Amino acid sequence: MSAGLAAVGSGERQTGRAAMHAEAIVSRLERFPHALRGAVCCVTPEQARWKPESGAWSVLEVVGHLCDEEVHDFRARLRHVTGGASGLWPPIDPEGWSRERRYNEQDLTERLECFARERAASVSWLRSLPGVDWGAAYQHPKFGAIRAGDLLAAWGAHDALHLRQIAKRLFELAARDAGAFSTAYAGEWKA
Repeated sequence: MSAGLAAVGSGERQTGRAAMHAEAIVSRLERFPHALRGAVCCVTPEQARWKPESGAWSVLEVVGHLCDEEVHDFRARLRHVTGGASGLWPPIDPEGWSRERRYNEQDLTERLECFARERAASVSWLRSLPGVDWGAAYQHPKFGAIRAGDLLAAWGAHDALHLRQIAKRLFELAARDAGAFSTAYAGEWKA
């Protein structure tokens, strides 16, 4: 375990919660590309691009989003906070990027490889950090103080949210492809 990723309790006094286990979070971040690849390996290129009537992102758009978030959001913003940088975070526009960068026209395999590469770089960087102050905070103009530990925790939660989103697309694809038949026997989507 890296000295910088040891279990810490910088927020313990303020929240009454247990110490953060940064290495556990980083280990999940490290393994997530395998889970992502496993979740999408069953779709064809057409299915990866399919969008439900709601207009929600396709599987491919979710993966494209994860690639950009890896570079321009979590890693960049955590670097900003842990490095003691001043000034505003660079802006992000996930919805705009999806359209402008044409996520749904990209190649799923290439996007998965990109994500795996960038995630490996993130994990390597995280493990190289000496003695991280997880309580160091950025004053967000809308959300107030966002601590380094909050960003790390949110990074792992973000993966889970998008894995759930992909699972929902797979559930919806099953209903789409059922035609006149029903998926009701599988159970209701409640996630």
